[in-house]
Amino acid sequence: MKTLSNACKLLIAMFFFCHVPAIAQTTSTNDSQTVKTTEMKTYLIERDIPNAGQLTADQLKAISQKSCSVLKTMGPDILWVQSYVTGDKIYCVYKAKNEDLIREHGAEGGFPVTSIMQISSVISPATAEGK
Repeated sequence: MKTLSNACKLLIAMFFFCHVPAIAQTTSTNDSQTVKTTEMKTYLIERDIPNAGQLTADQLKAISQKSCSVLKTMGPDILWVQSYVTGDKIYCVYKAKNEDLIREHGAEGGFPVTSIMQISSVISPATAEGK
């Protein structure tokens, strides 16, 4: 039952973040403002990390801080939504302009990228009810 509950939480989170189609960035030049919109796709990243489920809270905090530090240098075309830690894997949900940015983030941060899957649709219990 706990696994089903966690799966539902994952699907709901992905549903929410998959329906944010773009991030708008406003830049000022002289007296006018220009709005630049960057299309963001949603990706599920699988990372093989032996004993990931055994990482301590301090280790997870350090990994998170490293990820955020790398993301700050990469700019607005990539966003970390959240991650799920399991026995030997970490599954991450990202919004990014393209897969190359996710691979660049992994290389810069020292995070393995086992696979990247673009999320095309999201279903949830609300889908069953036609909502």
